Amino acid sequence: MAKFIFVTGGVLSGIGKGVSVASVANLLKSCGYSVYILKLDPYLNVDPGVLSPYEHGEVFVTADGGETDLDLGHYERFVAQNFSKDSNHTSGKILLSIIEKERRGFYQGKTVQIIPHVIDEIILRIKNVAKKYKTDFVLVEIGGTVGDMESNPFYFAASQMASESNFKDVFFIHTTYIPFLNASGEFKTKPAQFSIAKLNSRGIRANAIFLRLENDKIDEKIAKKVAKSAFLSLENIIIIPNLQNIYQLPLLLEKTALLKSIFYIFSWNFANQN
Repeated sequence: MAKFIFVTGGVLSGIGKGVSVASVANLLKSCGYSVYILKLDPYLNVDPGVLSPYEHGEVFVTADGGETDLDLGHYERFVAQNFSKDSNHTSGKILLSIIEKERRGFYQGKTVQIIPHVIDEIILRIKNVAKKYKTDFVLVEIGGTVGDMESNPFYFAASQMASESNFKDVFFIHTTYIPFLNASGEFKTKPAQFSIAKLNSRGIRANAIFLRLENDKIDEKIAKKVAKSAFLSLENIIIIPNLQNIYQLPLLLEKTALLKSIFYIFSWNFANQN
């Protein structure tokens, strides 16, 4: 049975969720597991095919002709495998599918609502990937930041999946930003703490937190402060400074307790992994 890893973001977008999820997938694949990565985008466009690159970056075309988010390029390069149009779902694509089903009478006259119908459709698409590709791990990146109105259904779907599995088949990584104030010469954790609280309000408790920084000159007390606000041990707070090369990130993560934490949640024996 597949295990699911969700990567969420807080404070602001563009802090490297895509590279983070690709790096985690790289580590899992290096342990001999099969992986598949999904990107859930909250915008109402059906796909990025007609989006201006000034708005959303270049379109990444998959081997099966899918016009997808540019993050899929990171996924493919980091794990050295091709993905498909199944790897990118937008709110627009999901809502269009639901409306088409409603017009065909699929819901048998029921009132179609966000809960349960949209949530169930999101969960169905995530689980179908696991069945179709028979993979050990499905990694899911939720686009945007927690608290965005348009991304709420994705967070509720992730929370429901975790609850249904009694929190044994789902692992959450929250990527958040720690700003540095030059005037006072200090890092500020309050934005990160608010994003963690917002994530908790969606029924999700992070199992690990990635702290994104502009530099690596951070006092350990900052990580301890975030750990306390997230009810996590310090080893599950992973500091990720800006790197000269994004391909250094898997090497950085390999030196942390991340894999140990993942296998612990899934009750797998980390000691036997290569």
